Amino acid sequence: MNAPTTPSTALVENGTPLLRATDGQRALAEAIRSNQPRVTKGTQTVPASRYTDPAHFEAEKTALFDRMPQVLCPSALLPEPGMAVPHDATGRPLLITRDKKGVSHVFLNVCQHRGTRLVEGEDVQCAARLVCPYHAWTYKLDGTLTGLPRPETFPDLDKSQYGLKQLPSHEAGGLIWFAPHDDADFTEAETLGADFKAFGMDTSHMFRRKIHTVKGNWKLIMDAFLESYHVLRLHADTIGPFFKDGITAGDEIGPHMRSAVGRLEDMEKIDFSDMAAMRRVVTFAYQLLPATIIVPSPDYVNVMVLMPQSHNITLVEDFMLIPEAPATDKARDHWERSWALLDGGVFASEDFRAAELGQEGLESGAVSEITLGTLEGGIARFDAIVASAIANEQNS
Repeated sequence: MNAPTTPSTALVENGTPLLRATDGQRALAEAIRSNQPRVTKGTQTVPASRYTDPAHFEAEKTALFDRMPQVLCPSALLPEPGMAVPHDATGRPLLITRDKKGVSHVFLNVCQHRGTRLVEGEDVQCAARLVCPYHAWTYKLDGTLTGLPRPETFPDLDKSQYGLKQLPSHEAGGLIWFAPHDDADFTEAETLGADFKAFGMDTSHMFRRKIHTVKGNWKLIMDAFLESYHVLRLHADTIGPFFKDGITAGDEIGPHMRSAVGRLEDMEKIDFSDMAAMRRVVTFAYQLLPATIIVPSPDYVNVMVLMPQSHNITLVEDFMLIPEAPATDKARDHWERSWALLDGGVFASEDFRAAELGQEGLESGAVSEITLGTLEGGIARFDAIVASAIANEQNS
């Protein structure tokens, strides 16, 4: 486990603070520049049943998705106070709000009167109050019950005891995390937040979001971002040329994994204290347990939240974060092309499609275990992390 990474003092250029990389981010970049890639020795294997066995998936669900803190969405989904958005894809009826003080909350989207869905739909809503459509019980965005029709018919009701059911949550570095249980520890979310602030995620504008349905196991999607062996082949017609002769370095922050790919020939004179300069030559990727992928490109960030529905069906919500809202048609067209390249091309047509084809192949029984070369060690490490979480849950 790395020590917590904290941003150094910001540089200033023409009176404007520059984003500065954390110690951990700079260490990975220096490892690439000194040609010290992280390479696993020897061939490794992972049982195919990890991806095809419904019973194993249920064990993962119990140990990971029903227990651990997990990313729900970027902060930029709710950029201003007085906003709320329903969220059902985790398997729970959730409601994310940002109250008038700007504090984010995660509630169960359930009226405390008769259990009705409080807010319907999937779009972000601007509202000072949440009003149940059934009997008009009314709540503040901090979950407090403020009023109800015909209060005299509830003579013994203590409104302070009927606030919305709130789940533990934490906002750091431009991400909103939540946990299913009250004993959640968000220490690592805060630690990672320093890295994400270094990318400017805490002040980003959300340009696009889309949910994809992938007919594959959630780990097959994670695997694509745990190794760079496939990039020049699978992505040959999209982003592959940008990674020619790339060198990969990686480390862990608790159970979460961080990697970086760079080209030696482009890095010699780069000042790694300047995040913008480093992002032009180094591509970072974060694989957050249980199932979130963060990929910062040179001028924007994709956040992908994976929400497994079964052992072979996964919903992936892709968010594109940009530095600021586009002010011109030219700027908007630039971001639209970037969104189409990654969300529609690299992710949907290549990575997600590869996961679906891999699922079909593994479920055929033709392969009893997947074989991993020295450039794919991240997959084996992630499998070990998941297996450890399952063992800890079963032994608790």
